[in-house]
Amino acid sequence: MGSRDKRTEEMIAQTMEEAMRGILDDHNKPETFRRMDDRDEAVRRKSSGRKSADQGTAKKRPSGKRSSDNSADSGRKTSVRKAPPKEAAADEIYEEGSGEEIQKEASDSPKKRKPRKKDPDRTDVSADEGISGSGRVSKSEEAGSSGDRRNGEAESSGDRRNGEAESARDRRNGEAGIAGKGGRKSDSRNERADDDDWESEYTDDEDSREEDGRDEDSREEDVRDEEDQRGRRGRRNKRKYNGVKIAAIAAAGLLGTAAAAYIGFAVFFNSHFMFNTKINGMDCSMKSVEQVEDYMKKQVSDYTLTLEESQGGREAIHGSAIAIEYVPGGQLEEFMEEQENFLWPKSLWKHPEIKMEIGVKYDETALAEAVAGLGCMNPETQTPSTDAHPQFQDGQFVVAPEIVGTQINTEVFHAKVAEAISGFRPSLDLAKSGCYALPRFLSDSPEVVAAKDAMNSYLGANVTYDFNPHTEVVDASVISQWVTVDAEMNVAFNQEAVRAYVQSLADKYNTKGRARSFTTATGNVVTVEGGGYGWQIDQEAEFNALLANVQNGETVTREANFSSRGASHGDSDVGSTYAEVDLTNQRMYFIQNGQVVLQSDCVTGNPNRGNATPQGWYSLAWKQRNRTLRGTKRPDGTYEYETPVKYWMPFNGGIGFHDASWQASFGGQRYRTHGSHGCVNLPTSVAGQLYELLMDGMPVICHY
Repeated sequence: MGSRDKRTEEMIAQTMEEAMRGILDDHNKPETFRRMDDRDEAVRRKSSGRKSADQGTAKKRPSGKRSSDNSADSGRKTSVRKAPPKEAAADEIYEEGSGEEIQKEASDSPKKRKPRKKDPDRTDVSADEGISGSGRVSKSEEAGSSGDRRNGEAESSGDRRNGEAESARDRRNGEAGIAGKGGRKSDSRNERADDDDWESEYTDDEDSREEDGRDEDSREEDVRDEEDQRGRRGRRNKRKYNGVKIAAIAAAGLLGTAAAAYIGFAVFFNSHFMFNTKINGMDCSMKSVEQVEDYMKKQVSDYTLTLEESQGGREAIHGSAIAIEYVPGGQLEEFMEEQENFLWPKSLWKHPEIKMEIGVKYDETALAEAVAGLGCMNPETQTPSTDAHPQFQDGQFVVAPEIVGTQINTEVFHAKVAEAISGFRPSLDLAKSGCYALPRFLSDSPEVVAAKDAMNSYLGANVTYDFNPHTEVVDASVISQWVTVDAEMNVAFNQEAVRAYVQSLADKYNTKGRARSFTTATGNVVTVEGGGYGWQIDQEAEFNALLANVQNGETVTREANFSSRGASHGDSDVGSTYAEVDLTNQRMYFIQNGQVVLQSDCVTGNPNRGNATPQGWYSLAWKQRNRTLRGTKRPDGTYEYETPVKYWMPFNGGIGFHDASWQASFGGQRYRTHGSHGCVNLPTSVAGQLYELLMDGMPVICHY
């Protein structure tokens, strides 16, 4: 809206009451407007008077000026100025007095003056132009008369001063005559001086009169300008008043029309439902009770209740199948009476929603049969709902939302169907009406949120197992499998799951006691089983250590707890440095960093006597110099044998490497006839070299 429109609205608001009074009674016009009319009329009269005054001044002023000029010229020529006649002076004085009263009368025009008695001694000025018989000057000649009076006053004052100068000069002449003949020359000089003084005084008076005339003209011009401005303001105020009056009339008309429309609608809605009114979902806007009931009667014969299922399916219960009939009631009248019809504008944005039981009756047995035949009531097609629950996703537990299945809550379903039919509703949304068996826990259930937080508290640990060159990591993705929640949202840490994980590590990395492949020094691949060498995790110790890591939220990198160790977790757990005994070929090898650095023929246990050297994976237990080897102790305290050796290196209980100076030869098939009790016999020099190379814990592999 523009600024002009805003100003108009403000003026309408400020003067509405006065404008309405003007419309109802035009005679009761406010005092302010009457003063405006009077001021306009006065401005017109004064404007007419100024024109006449300008004409009179133009005629009179030149005459006065010429008279003054002539008098001045005459005085300068004769050095004598006569005083003006008394009658003329009286006329000027009378005219001046009349002018003042005329001006006072013009300024106080609303007030009445008493008529002034005419002075018989004064000249009758009624015959003069612009003056009435009563002595008043007409307004058209007011300005001109005032100017003439001021000129006359100036001339009278000058004449009086001239007369006084002449009297003074006569007195001086008389005094000079008494002085005698000798004073004549002085009188002549004095006379000339007096003439000069009189001429100077006359000239000053003339200049003063001219200046007074110009000042009076300037003041009259200012008065005329001020009166013009007042006139213009009066005309503008009147136009403004007319605009306000028109706007007030228009606003009053609009208000009247709006009030009539408002009251008309209020009366109409006393017997009709208001705008946007819905009854049980049916639009009843601007309808009467009779119209709504007639509509319901027409609809009941074709009534059908549509069932909207969660999977998008639709089924229907037809009114004809349950023998439905409409029964008029008094509820509609009650709702009509409760309407606030004088507040009907609210219905334009606040749509009334009315729910009521419409008077209908139906066969309940037929309804039960119709419900039982619905497809949604078949248990085979129903799926149960799922509770919201914590679920591991992207490194943490989050709440998986509930899922509403299609399993029907029979009790609720029957009640909602009966309610929909009684309310004469066209459809029933099974999900929105709660006809399905709902989950117990929803996404925002406190129990679900608390369970999620508790499960996430276990996910802070990170354990990295070092199975060089392999690693195993226990992080949130692994720990999440050990944290469980039951149907009541109770959180538990499954320790058996932790044991199962430790067992999985043992199954993967344990080598002790297992048959495994071995590549011999000659390049053959054999399977070796038995023995006590290899990796073996201490599962109980590792379970306790891992449980503590998780509960404390630790981040560590470590080895597992082993009860037996190997040399490597690579393809062969013996590593690249070990001793090898080929029982078939009766050869001994020592491999260091993958290279054979020592090899020799040997004699192993005699299989024919039951002393064959067993195959398997072993490690050096310890070694000793100059030891006596003894057999089984007899009851009499003696031993089966006692054999001193220089180098003793056991790896399988009482079986080990040692020198055998009693053997005549080594290798071949000698072990079958002259074999040992199970030890590996070596030449003394070879045994001494092996003693230096073989260290405690080094692997020893015996194979066929």
